[in-house]
Amino acid sequence: MLRALDIRDMLIIDRLELTFQPGLNVLTGETGAGKSILLDSLGFVLGWRGRAELVRQGAAQGEVVAEFELPAGHPAHAMLNEAGLPGGEELILRRVNTAEGRKTAWVNDRRCSGEVLRALSETLIELHGQHDDRGLLNPRGHRAMLDAYAGLDAALSDTRGAWTAMSRARKALEETESALAAMRAEEDFLRHSVAELDQLDPQPGEDAELDARRRMMQGAERIRDDVARAFALLGGEGAEGAMGDALRWLEGVSESAGGQLEEPIAALGRAMIELGEAQGGVETCLQALDFNPAELEAAEERLFAIRALARKHDVAPDDLGGFADTLRTRLGQLDAGDADLADRRAVLAAAEAAYDTAAGVLTAARAKAAGALDKAVMAELAPLKMERAVFETHVTEAEPGPEGRDTVAFTVATNPGAPAGPLNKIASGGELSRFLLALKVCLTGDDSGRTMIFDEIDRGVGGATADAVGRRLASLAQGGQVLVVTHSPQVAARAAHHWRVQKQVADGQTLSTVVPLDPDERVDEIARMVAGDTITDEARAAARALLSA
Repeated sequence: MLRALDIRDMLIIDRLELTFQPGLNVLTGETGAGKSILLDSLGFVLGWRGRAELVRQGAAQGEVVAEFELPAGHPAHAMLNEAGLPGGEELILRRVNTAEGRKTAWVNDRRCSGEVLRALSETLIELHGQHDDRGLLNPRGHRAMLDAYAGLDAALSDTRGAWTAMSRARKALEETESALAAMRAEEDFLRHSVAELDQLDPQPGEDAELDARRRMMQGAERIRDDVARAFALLGGEGAEGAMGDALRWLEGVSESAGGQLEEPIAALGRAMIELGEAQGGVETCLQALDFNPAELEAAEERLFAIRALARKHDVAPDDLGGFADTLRTRLGQLDAGDADLADRRAVLAAAEAAYDTAAGVLTAARAKAAGALDKAVMAELAPLKMERAVFETHVTEAEPGPEGRDTVAFTVATNPGAPAGPLNKIASGGELSRFLLALKVCLTGDDSGRTMIFDEIDRGVGGATADAVGRRLASLAQGGQVLVVTHSPQVAARAAHHWRVQKQVADGQTLSTVVPLDPDERVDEIARMVAGDTITDEARAAARALLSA
């Protein structure tokens, strides 16, 4: 609810402080007194696009501050949280416009953009008038209004959930189809590569082992003769025989040497053991050097094959086994792809069926609600002297989306048999005002705690019709807040709070101000609205009659 509006140096307002109340708040005044300036200033602080030149002539800057009361659960709380702005039970908007046209805005003393202000304004203010393109005249919002009227939150939630599930299923199917298409494009390569790797079956470390074996076999012919000669010299005909003979001779005379040969004999024994180990190692080397030339050829062929495959697939030779496993996995996915694709298609078909069901329920509910809304609006039009007019809510098929597959449009025909069309195309000024009022009365459940503003919505009507307009505005204001700019005494008489907008000239400068009216002043203001500039006793009597009606 709008609590206060503080305006400084805007157009012909130098300083104005207004405090609004719950219920029906009415602003009256002569044409040109500045009533529209109040709405321009409010629209400015809410971030609405309006006049370019707003700063009062001679002032460095203009400023508007609006104070709102936010009850618990008000949708503005979520908006503030999403924007990272401070919240609470009180919301203060402040916006400054310099004479050069630079605009700066604050929400609860935190800087913010005009986009944030406009988004907040959707939750705070609902403006209705003959030139309003933000409220009931905007066909883009008609579906949401019908849904709120019908209380379709649960059906909308089901449809949004079904749409999300269907979108995910469609995306999963598209991803699977794309992946399978990419794998099918390289199917021949995969199958050939896996067969090639399976046939070769490279093992980790085999490359280094084959390389070492190959190098040894390549050098075997050159070193084998020397190794064989060394082996012969170490054997029985060489060092082993000589050392054995020496050992036997020494052992034969050891007792006669008085113990002087014991250490030499022990050293020779140890040498014989070391010599045996040397003979064994040299013999093993000889066996390794003894190879078949075909073995060298086979080792080279396998080594070259492993390295060629490694270069082909741009991996290290030791990683060929793991690479083969990766290719086998992709090939397995390809082989299982048709089954997976069928599963994905089945999931999508089920999701589409669920969406069709949810959207169908929503369409049926909207069609039923449209008929009920049409009857309700028609019932409201009769007291407004438009009993011959026809109001219809059209629910037509549209592109499917998260909120179903329907387009909703409010149309009117001012007389039976006349062509129907959009509200702002068919109805005249006065008729449009009454259509909007009747529709809003029926859609009161959709106000979401917003302050409703009606800008001269009673234009073009008078007498009993204007009285019916006033009664409906007062009904709308019960439990909420409605601001009305009006020229109708019948509407003004229904106000719970009444302000007069007036101009005055001071020091050669025209300024606009707003004055709260007490009961006696209200009588005079309504009498002026009845009789014009000359207020007669008869006009005052008429005003009192309106106020007491």
